[in-house]
Order: sequence, then C-alpha cells, then structure tokens
Amino acid sequence: QVQLIESGGGLVQAGGSLRLSCAASTSTFSRYRMGWFRQAPGKEREFVAAVTWNGDNTYYGASVKGRFTISRDNAKNTVLVEMNSLKVEDTAVYYCAANDGWGRIDVPASYKYWGQGTQVTVSS
Repeated sequence: QVQLIESGGGLVQAGGSLRLSCAASTSTFSRYRMGWFRQAPGKEREFVAAVTWNGDNTYYGASVKGRFTISRDNAKNTVLVEMNSLKVEDTAVYYCAANDGWGRIDVPASYKYWGQGTQVTVSS
C-alpha cells in the first residue's frame, strides 16, 4: 500500500500563491505518474495537473494552465504544485494521486492511490 500525504493548503487572498506538497511512502515513487485533482462541494472531482514518471511531460487542466506548475523530485518521493494567481474558483480540497498504469492521465479512475486531501480556500 502506498501512502500519500498532502500539505501546504490554507487560506489565501485572490491573486496570491500557495505551494502544495505531496510526500509518498513508496520506495518505487519514480514508477508512478503523479497527479493533482481537486473537488469543491457539490462538484465532480476535477483534474488539476499531472507529471509523468521522469518529469519530462506535464499536463494541466484548462482552468489552471499558465497559473499552476507541477514538479517532482523522485529522490525525495515528493511532488509539488506551485499555484499562482489564485482565484476564488480555485477553492477546493486538493488531492494528490499516484497512477501506476497507462490510463488517461487526467481522469481520477486512472489513479490507484490517493492522499487524504488538503483544503485550499481563496478569498475575494
């Protein structure tokens, strides 16, 4: 079993920035494509960003492209997302997830392991 633990969430004003971190317990972290998803109350889980196993390719949801940056450090079993120019619409619980297959990188069903989530609240 792989444990993923998110940190870095909190309150921020619109236009501000936050950095979320996800620490993985697995010793085979580099095998996983890593993603971030978010879910607001009453909403479906939404794709935020993902990075391939070696960090060569990154993917972003349309609503965050140009504002968020995902990165990973396989030596530290960590994936980060830098969130800039935050909007009220970014308010959600953010989840880190690990994908050990070859399914679509932007859908939750492709991810086997999930963190517990961290709350991000953006105020106007």
